[in-house]
Parts: sequence; C-alpha cells; structure tokens
Amino acid sequence: MTPYPHLLAPLDLGHVRLPNRVLMGSMHTGLEETGDWGRVGAFYAARARGGAGLMVTGGLAPNAEGAVLPGAAGLTGAEDVRHHREVTAQVHDAGGLIAAQILHAGRYAFSEAAVAPSALRAPISPFRPVALDEAGIEKQIADIAAAAARAREAGYDGVEIMGSEGYFLNQFLAARTNRREDGWGGSHENRMRLPVEVVRRVRAATGPDFILIYRLSMIDLVPEGALWDEVVALARAVEAAGASILNTGIGWHEARVPTIATSVPRGAFAWVTRRLMGEVGVPVVASNRINTPEIAEGILADGSADMVSMARPFLADPDFVAKAAAGRARHIAPCIACNQACLDHTFAMKLTSCLVNPRACHETVLVPAPAEAAKDIAVIGAGPAGMTAALEAARRGHRVTLFEAAPRIGGQLQLAARIPGKEEFRGLLEWFETELAASSVDLRLNCRAGEPELAGRDSIILATGVRPRDPGIPGAETAPSYADLLGGRVAPGARVAVIGGGGIGFDVAEFLAHAPGESPAEDPAAWRREWGIGDPGTDPGGLAPEGPRPAPPPREVAMFQRRPGKFGRGLGKTTGWIHRSTLRNRGVRMEAGVEYLRIDAAGLHYRRDGGTHCYPADQVVLCAGQDPENALAALAERLCPGGTHVIGGAQQAAGIDAKRAIDQAYRLALVI
Repeated sequence: MTPYPHLLAPLDLGHVRLPNRVLMGSMHTGLEETGDWGRVGAFYAARARGGAGLMVTGGLAPNAEGAVLPGAAGLTGAEDVRHHREVTAQVHDAGGLIAAQILHAGRYAFSEAAVAPSALRAPISPFRPVALDEAGIEKQIADIAAAAARAREAGYDGVEIMGSEGYFLNQFLAARTNRREDGWGGSHENRMRLPVEVVRRVRAATGPDFILIYRLSMIDLVPEGALWDEVVALARAVEAAGASILNTGIGWHEARVPTIATSVPRGAFAWVTRRLMGEVGVPVVASNRINTPEIAEGILADGSADMVSMARPFLADPDFVAKAAAGRARHIAPCIACNQACLDHTFAMKLTSCLVNPRACHETVLVPAPAEAAKDIAVIGAGPAGMTAALEAARRGHRVTLFEAAPRIGGQLQLAARIPGKEEFRGLLEWFETELAASSVDLRLNCRAGEPELAGRDSIILATGVRPRDPGIPGAETAPSYADLLGGRVAPGARVAVIGGGGIGFDVAEFLAHAPGESPAEDPAAWRREWGIGDPGTDPGGLAPEGPRPAPPPREVAMFQRRPGKFGRGLGKTTGWIHRSTLRNRGVRMEAGVEYLRIDAAGLHYRRDGGTHCYPADQVVLCAGQDPENALAALAERLCPGGTHVIGGAQQAAGIDAKRAIDQAYRLALVI
C-alpha cells in the first residue's frame, strides 16, 4: 500500500481522469523565448514521464499589450499554434496532460503598451498603463478567449486563466488598482465582472470537454486587497461561468510579504485554501511551499484541498511523483526554494534552471551518457561541488573515491543549514547522504587526501571550497570568523558587530538576530506575526492592521561594510528584500561606507563621514569574504598532469556560490 494514498488517488473531471492529485504549477522558464520548441517539449515531457498528473505551462500572452515583456511567448496566431503542437505532441507521447496558462500582465507589463483598469503605475514597473475604455475591455476579453481556442487547436488539454498575483484580472478585482466609476468598477460585483466574463467566454470558445483552471487570488497581501467574502463570491461566480478547477494564487508581486522563498514555512498558505473547501463544487488546489510528498499528503488528507500544486519541485526533480509512488521519496532531489537559478534567472532575463538540478531546462543539452572508458577518479572535498561531481561521474561508470577531511559531508552547506529560514538545506544534505550511500562512490570521511591517496589516479577533482578571508584590520586575529560562529566553535556575544554586508554577513546577522532554536520558518503562526499576515475575513488583503510583529531579538546586532550604499546588493533579486526587511524589523543596525581602524576590547573602531567612532561590541564576527582553499592544486597537477580539475569555491570563492559550483561540477562530470 502506498504511503501517499490521497496524493496518488485519481481525480475524475468528467471528460478526463487525472492519474493523481499533483498539478505541476506554472513557471516561466524562458524556454519558449529560445524558439527551440523541441527543447520546450522535452522539458515538459520529462515531467510527464515523472508522473505529474497535470502540468501548466509558463504564462502565454493573449496579445501584445498583455505580454509581460515585449516579445514574450504567446498564443496570438497560427504560427504559435504550430510551435505549441510540438510541445503537446511530446507530452502526450510521454503519457501526460498539459494546460496552457494564459497570462495577461496588465499594469505589470514591462512595456509602454501596458493597459489596465486605471492608469495607475505598479511599484514594480516604470511604465504607467493606459486605462481601458469599453472597446479596449472587449478586445482583451476576445483576445483571451481566442488564445484559449488556439491552445485547444495546438493540442493542449486545457488552459489556466491567470487571475491572481496582481496581474490583469486581479487588477480589475481590487479597489487598490480599479478606480473606475463605470460598470467595470465601484462595487465588488462590478469589479468581478471581467474575470467572470473571461471564464464564460473561454468556456464558450473551447467547449465543455476541456479543462479550464482559474487561478484565484486567495489572499492578496496588499493594502485594499480582497476580503474573504469577496474571494468566495468570485469563486462561486467563476465556477458557474465554467471553471473546472480553482487553483490558488497567493499574494501580488508587489506584496511586501514573502510567499515562496525558503524562509516561508512549508505549506504556509494551505489554511487559506482550506477555507474555500465546501464553498464550491469544483476541485480546489493548494499551492506555495509544498515540496515533499509528506507535506502534500498531509494537506490532502486533512481536507485542505483536492489537489496540490508544485512548480519548482519539478525543476529540482522531474521524477518527483514517480519516486514517491515507487517508495523512493528519500531519493527525490529537494527544492530548497532558494530562487537562485529559477526566479532570479527569470528576472535577469536568463534561462531558468535549478541549483539542485542543473539539467533542468537543459534536457536536450546536458545529456548524461555512459563513459567510453572507466577512469579512476579522486574527488577531494565533499561540499556541493565535490558531491555532485562524484555522484555524476560514478553514474557514468567511473570509479570514484570522494575524500573529506571533516567527519561529515556538506562543507559550507552545513553552515547554511544553521541559519534560521534556511532549514531546507538540511533536506539537501540528507538527499546527498542518501544518494552517496546508494551509489558506487567510495566516501572517505575524516580523511585528508595526500600523495599516497592521489598517486596513480586518472583524474583528480579538487573541490576543497573556501576559507574565510583575513580583512587586514588591526586586532582581527582576536575576532572569530563566520565559520567559527556558525560551526559552533564560539558562542554568540550579547552585542555583536558583523563585519561584511554580503550574503555571509546577512546569514550571520540573521543567526544572531534569532534566539537559539527560534525559526519562524518552522513555526507558521510566528511567521505570520513576523510578516503581519492577518485574517482576510476581517482584514482587507489579509494584512494585519498592526503590521509585522517579529519576536524581540536576543541581542544587539550591527552590520558594517566598507562599500557605501545599499547593504546586500549582491543578494538574490527576488530574496534580497526579504533578508533586508527581516533584519530591519529585528532592529539590526547597518552602517555602510566605513573605514575599519581596529578591533580591541572596547569594540570596533571605525571612521565614517569624517568622524571616528567605536561600536562597543563584546564580539566582532568577520564576514569579509572568502579565499579559495586550493593548497593541494600543485600536488594534484604534479601527480595527474592534464587530468586535474579545480572547481567550485576552490576555483572561485566569490559569494560562496553553490549554484555555480554544482552546475560546474555537473558539467565537468559529463565530459570526463
């Protein structure tokens, strides 16, 4: 008997039967914009083979003005239909079902052609939209319905109408963005006319035997957002207009509440979806931060939803469902919700991938094949780069020995896992342990590789990581490094100065700003208080009127950086604001543009704005960067000339970039 009976139960929609309760949620990958439609199809076909019950594509524009960006993928003509037939053919050959998401960006369109209910510029866009007149509204409805008809013509099994996250239809719904005084504005009944009419016209254009998902904003998380009775009224109206499934959307893109980052608790918003259960007769889908079969099963078992939506977990592991069904859940590569290779790439106009799985979106480019000749390979360092290289090389048939000087695997991942809000790294470490144990890799812990261990190897991969950089401040030899603090070799002080405003500095400041054992990411009620999430039944948009209420910090913390300007400029585009807000709400002081003078018993002495100051810290923690730890490079090259490879932090220490390290290791392992 399966341990996931609810997750793996089929769902009958009448005209079609879904094999399980898993929806692969929409993600914009950038693949469509490459113009390589065979590659797009390969991405979705891999997830179909992996068992996703129903998949939803990235957002496809219904017209030029609705495109998120000029030139973004759409369903606007016959050529698009031809392209998408390549995608649906591959998915159906793989035994899958797929729906096309039709997304009209409204005022979120990064274009002078943007249109919206009212001429109100979004805080995340430099463009002020044009307020639509009656004819313009009719054109948008007709274009969305026509796009849905083209989706059916292209072979899709359904469409998802994007009505959440602050996009076009959501903009008509909210008084925040809809200031109209005609029949499309004013009362909630008028404001919901557009999404209801869109669903009605899409159903008429596609017929009864076609899946129609409506992505409903269950909680807006913005001022002047919807109240719960308005959400229920819209859900019922959309169902009556012809929706087959109601999917959950959480928060607008401009919301100042995190919704999918790693610091958000798992299943953090299932309570919202649960409130809709019983209010409608169509299946309801829970979404956001559902990344394990156990979390998904629990949500379904306790009646919080009829289906679960997971998007990024299918980047991390396309075989998520198949592994769960086969009793191999421990082998599912975990989504750690870091956003580094997915959303951060999207907003940087780069092709999406995954930190954990570099092959995501590169299925036709990175193709593992058995090695032509098995080699004897030594990998030194069991951090993310070394473990990835060892595993992939072993899978190709090489004989691999992995040396690690420490008593456990992980390297810098072990430090990351101690940061409140980064507990997902524990799951990544457990996955690496599981994969190594099941592989042919000869793992040798507590072993410093030297000439006896390396002599005679066909190839040596040096993945020895980084070491903290000496900042060259008088007295710095008395101060612990971030590795000393996070590694548990020193205890935190009562008043701490953190030297460095990069990613490590932020991690250390978060560690210090939380009490021992405290992590809102593992306490949903505390997390909601921390970010000011209230009851959408009484609080518009679900924002608590009293605002964020984080727990008081256990100590005084101040951060310092040499560089003038904003702290954390190198943090992820989609997560940096979360870290800054967290520290600001917990009272962490930040001083930029400082010149360090010395560290002594009185604290940290520095010069800023022409004046000399002393921050009276009883502890100063050094987070001033890293240097490559590659002392074995010369030995390795002497023992294995031409067959030595230096990867990860040992090659380039900037930022301790696990994404780059894993990608580099994976690509190297495919060509050795």
